[in-house]
Amino acid sequence: MNTTFHSTRSSSVNLTSRQAIRQGLADDGGLFVTDDLGNEKVDVSTLVGKPYQDMARTMLGVLLPDFSASELDECVRAAYGSQWLDSAITPLKPLGDTYILELFNGPTNAFKDVALQILPQFMARTAAGATSTNEKVMVLTATSGDTGKAALAGFADTPGTGITVFYPEGKVSEIQRLQMTTQIGSNVNVCAVKGNFDDAQTAVKRIFGDKNLATKLEESNSVSLSSANSINVGRLVPQVIYYFSAYVQLVERSAINVGDEVEFIVPTGNFGDILAGYYAKKLGLPVGRLTVASDRNNVLFDFLTTGIYNRERPFYQTSSPSMDILVSSNLERMLYYMSDGDTELIRSLMDNLQNIGSFTIPDSLLKRIRGLFSCGWADENQVSHAITDCWNVNHYIIDPHTACGYHVLSQMPRQTAMPRVLLSTASPYKFPRVVGKAFGLDTAGTDFDCMDRLSEATGTTAPKNLRGLEHAAERFTDVISIDEMGDYVHQASKQL
Repeated sequence: MNTTFHSTRSSSVNLTSRQAIRQGLADDGGLFVTDDLGNEKVDVSTLVGKPYQDMARTMLGVLLPDFSASELDECVRAAYGSQWLDSAITPLKPLGDTYILELFNGPTNAFKDVALQILPQFMARTAAGATSTNEKVMVLTATSGDTGKAALAGFADTPGTGITVFYPEGKVSEIQRLQMTTQIGSNVNVCAVKGNFDDAQTAVKRIFGDKNLATKLEESNSVSLSSANSINVGRLVPQVIYYFSAYVQLVERSAINVGDEVEFIVPTGNFGDILAGYYAKKLGLPVGRLTVASDRNNVLFDFLTTGIYNRERPFYQTSSPSMDILVSSNLERMLYYMSDGDTELIRSLMDNLQNIGSFTIPDSLLKRIRGLFSCGWADENQVSHAITDCWNVNHYIIDPHTACGYHVLSQMPRQTAMPRVLLSTASPYKFPRVVGKAFGLDTAGTDFDCMDRLSEATGTTAPKNLRGLEHAAERFTDVISIDEMGDYVHQASKQL
């Protein structure tokens, strides 16, 4: 099948999936989409009894058809192997009268590993489509906490590729920061920036559109830019797999029959994690409802409630830093599909967001969106209570992001017997101080002291790669202004 990808803001330029993955962001600032999504369905009954790796091969074969079966097999083998703590990759576990999908059993203990263990494999196989055999790629990423480490771990020492990660100074957890600043690898760069995640993400998008910088990178060292954020379609599509995996696990334990609908509750700030659920539905998965769970930065809640997206609002630093986002990039993809591919509308909405800080969608479009997506949010007290309640009721520890979803789930009336699956996005040991405080533990000392107290109080064990950060050497201590990010990328590219 000759699937092509184009911008959400224009269909004039069409690329293969290899080219779209390598480029990351469209030249006009839009995100790559394909109008073929959903033309080929996946029969979920054929996946029952199969391991995660086989599901991945099937799904990626549909979503990225210009990669050969042997290439995808190599990518899947490298991405979903012994580096995972659970052979199911994303195991589904009972949680009272619902279920929780653990997405944090990868090497960096966050759901981003599902995609960022395989994205470097995709990227390595895009070189054949490059304009020059000597061309190198600098992967440029802004992170609100978890993407940075997962991307660094995936791309470290990948030939022909460098990676530069920017994170907002003082706005990630101490464990998240150390995961990034201690990263080994000859091709990695990590830098804090003065501002919040939206500032960093906006600057990254601006860097992608900087023609002068692009010329400098090409002339000095044959370097082109790409992204590991969920703006990259190669980062998004692997996340579709775990929705099918959750469904198959429900079938295998006789909780549902093939064809029954399932509801998913997803903690999300940048909308990529839940957009993957929409993609799964387009591929034929019986998804009944997708619920967005936000933290106090509830811009998505307000949008899904009113149809007005307004980024001109207070920014709150919360205990769920990976969701502290006011500009939700992947919402643009959802709007594209829900508007039946109206690129003119999308371009107009995004222009308004950039120029006046807000946009309003037509009532008919909002009604269509609300037919599938629902929403809720949790403030800091509710997050803390959710962590405590989940432990007291289920003897299961959740991190503050998952706690937003747990709170929203607890507030949702059960209207049907449809099974509900809560996506758990990170290990609670990435946020031991927040979780320990919710439990009423002593949170004095370092995050590692908090880890030990949490472990002792609950009888659980901190992942070795997190606990071992205490004595790891920090390599990256730079802090720069937003305006200096372009120069930093230029200097980092000279090392390739």
